[in-house]
Amino acid sequence: MITEIVVLYVKENQIQQFEDDFRKAGKYISAITGYRKHSLQKCLEINNKYVLLVEWDSIEDHTIRFRESDEYLLWKKLLHHHYEPFPVVEHFYSINIEAV
Repeated sequence: MITEIVVLYVKENQIQQFEDDFRKAGKYISAITGYRKHSLQKCLEINNKYVLLVEWDSIEDHTIRFRESDEYLLWKKLLHHHYEPFPVVEHFYSINIEAV
């Protein structure tokens, strides 16, 4: 399993519309094979800052199955115009370090 982590800065005058559009867009990402779950978290200190966390079975589920899908085009149409600057997407995996 991998976790996609994206820090999003939404244009100040589009915050409510972004949140409404994000609710609509959830059906597109969740339709993809290999998708597990996602959450959007809003920053307490910076009003227009969010973190998107998405769990995938593999990186290919995100970078190929989702990004090359018709669902991605719908996701992109709903959400991408809200970002300033455009976000950097990174992928992480657990290394299972135990506390001593």
